[in-house]
Amino acid sequence: MGEGAVKRAAFPYLLLSPAFLFVVTLAFFPIAYSFWLSLHRIVFVLPHLGESFIGLENFARLLQDTRAWQALKFTLLFVGTTTLSELFLGLLLALALHQPIFGRGLIRAIILIPWAIPTVVSSQMWRFLFNDQYGFLNLLFFGNHPELYRAFLAEPISAMVAVMAVDIWKTTPFCALILLAGLQTIPQELYEAAKVDGAGRWRQFVHITLPMLRPTIVLALLFRTLDAFRVFDSIYVMTQGGPADATLVLQFYGYKKMFAEGLLGYGAAISVVIFLFSLVVSIFYLRLIFLKK
Repeated sequence: MGEGAVKRAAFPYLLLSPAFLFVVTLAFFPIAYSFWLSLHRIVFVLPHLGESFIGLENFARLLQDTRAWQALKFTLLFVGTTTLSELFLGLLLALALHQPIFGRGLIRAIILIPWAIPTVVSSQMWRFLFNDQYGFLNLLFFGNHPELYRAFLAEPISAMVAVMAVDIWKTTPFCALILLAGLQTIPQELYEAAKVDGAGRWRQFVHITLPMLRPTIVLALLFRTLDAFRVFDSIYVMTQGGPADATLVLQFYGYKKMFAEGLLGYGAAISVVIFLFSLVVSIFYLRLIFLKK
């Protein structure tokens, strides 16, 4: 092989090298370093202890941590409830916005407003709405009867429902946007042929829309599931994991262990567990996307 041929063969890799280095530096290295930290005992508040290698001791301790198991249970409940709700409501919104209605562009822009608001801002807004003294929701439900007002974020069940409802309100437009893009790729000729064959709207939806939309649905589920697994900011602003750890998620528990208690190695172990959950879910969804019929 001549020198010119070698240069031509190496040229694509040369162009890809900056992106590869960028991904390695900002993605692979932090993940690998988190794995390394999880194998050590590092305590911020006791720096004289130094950094000691303890192998899988942090993970063994994590298996016996009742708060971690409670956080995992609520995390799975949060992920399952929010992703399925957002997918269902997003599909309804996408189907509605796909219709040729007047002002469709403006309506699409308005629906995206909750998703465009920063999570910290929207969470703070909802925390005010749920307030037991001056919150609008108490005024809406109970009117001018302060003796009936409830502290929604101070009761375990209502706090769990509240944080999940806020996430659904905020990110349903994101699912709708993805599904709407998928709907627009379905050829209209399929629906016209189905009408000629006498298929109604429901049969068209079941036999045309859903099968053609499957990769987009799985993609929306993938994005939302990964995002739900690492939920942090809304929990931090609204409940701090309370009351009585009812809304504690793994991501926030790892933050508390790292920065509130100074247990860097143990917090890194929690981060690794979250990463492994996300990896398994990602592989499962990607298999669904590329699964051949």
